[in-house]
Amino acid sequence: MIDGIYILANDVVYDQLVALLNSIEANAGRKIPICILPYNQRLDKVKAEIASRDNISLFEDSDSIAYWDNFATQIWKNYPRAQKTWREWGFPELYELPMHRKFCAIDGPFDRFIYFDADTLLMGPVDYVYEKLDNYDWVVNDFQYKSDLKFIFDGSPEQMQQVFNSDDLQSKVFCAGWFATKKNIFSPAIRTDLIKNLTSGEADVMAFLAPDQSLFNYMVLRSGISYYNFAFHDYEQSTGNHWSSQFDVVDNILYDQGRRLTYLHYMSISSSKFTQLCGGEDVNIPYRDVFLHYRYLKSPEQRVKSFKRQSPLVRLQKTTTSFFNQKINNIKLNYRNFKDRITK
Repeated sequence: MIDGIYILANDVVYDQLVALLNSIEANAGRKIPICILPYNQRLDKVKAEIASRDNISLFEDSDSIAYWDNFATQIWKNYPRAQKTWREWGFPELYELPMHRKFCAIDGPFDRFIYFDADTLLMGPVDYVYEKLDNYDWVVNDFQYKSDLKFIFDGSPEQMQQVFNSDDLQSKVFCAGWFATKKNIFSPAIRTDLIKNLTSGEADVMAFLAPDQSLFNYMVLRSGISYYNFAFHDYEQSTGNHWSSQFDVVDNILYDQGRRLTYLHYMSISSSKFTQLCGGEDVNIPYRDVFLHYRYLKSPEQRVKSFKRQSPLVRLQKTTTSFFNQKINNIKLNYRNFKDRITK
């Protein structure tokens, strides 16, 4: 049985990807093969990084990529309420479609795997996660269930009861930025049923601003596969993972009340901030020194020794030119309203 790790990435998140890869090498407890799922074709830096490491590969199954691109397109194009909302907000017709390529991991080479968004850092060993897959089909470790259910599902109570037949749906939702599961967990028969249900109106229960996350939650809960969340089922021993929490730092490892984190998630912080930081700009990022430690763990000579502050004029110009993107991020933040809600 082959255990592995998948990461969705491209050159835009290169600095974060390198930091994540180094944190996995330093903290996973053993050497684990890693496969990079291509967000798009902007992969020159990613391919060079893969070539420099002996345990990393690029996912190149074009049939799988095309399948899941089409799968997501069918669902969201048959969801008029989402299409209308995205148009009103000025979003693309198929908002964040490439994020659905993380589904390709189900078709990949690893029998058991953990998926990481590129904006994460691994803080500790993960064998306990793989072991939990001996008894469960889908494993997560986050406090998404403490936030508003509308961040995942946005249907009426009557719709959601009809679709999921659950009186405790709130406790079962999860963040799709970090999860563990098995190869082919959604069989062709399950996929066919899910597509039929979704394109027949059940898509109307899903939320809009993190479409891949809403779809993952729908597929896990609707298919009836077994599910385990460490942060819910083992609450007393679980740690936070969101950057907004207050953690202790010891030797570039984060601790929550004395317990070592499994991972840190920089959710909602723009990748451009990490690029600017690594380019020598004085950007304020939570646990900045920890991130820089892992980013330059294998190339300390390249780490910036001092940071420059931008002039007010340059800051104003950048603020103006990035207004639209910032507006989108603000909508996301207001809609999700994470902050302390997903921490204990």
